[in-house]
Amino acid sequence: MSDLSPSDPKRELLRHALATLAYRGGKALRNAPRGFTEFNAGEGLRAPGLILAHIGDLMDWALSIAIGNRTWKDSKPLPWENEIDRFFIALKKLDDFLASDEPLHTSPEKLFQGPIADALTHVGQIAMLRRMAGEPLKGESYYDAVIILGRVGFEQTPPKREF
Repeated sequence: MSDLSPSDPKRELLRHALATLAYRGGKALRNAPRGFTEFNAGEGLRAPGLILAHIGDLMDWALSIAIGNRTWKDSKPLPWENEIDRFFIALKKLDDFLASDEPLHTSPEKLFQGPIADALTHVGQIAMLRRMAGEPLKGESYYDAVIILGRVGFEQTPPKREF
């Protein structure tokens, strides 16, 4: 168990990682082409809807670890828009927990290296599948992006510089 206060730099970095995940995830999910949830990129590859459901499961798992009740669940994918809502709701729940005075029942490093880093990887997969489906995202300087602690919803600051 970790006695880090909500203003501890490690907890704040986890919250920034979640805000980054919301920013990048929102970009990858926003205005996806019709039928994208079932896009088949090849034999043995997960469709975007399955990947998004897995990301939601990762965020639920992260919260369960943080509160000290480590539980994994494989969810059946919801319709695309519902799964997007689930993703942002799960991010908000985890961010709210990290912003609270509740003790963190794991190290911030373990929480990052497991579910949060995995979710970032899967958002990248969705972005790559968008390109393969013929609807690529515009490139962006993510370094210049306005990513705000606690902003973990679908609505994000517009990109500063796309290319």
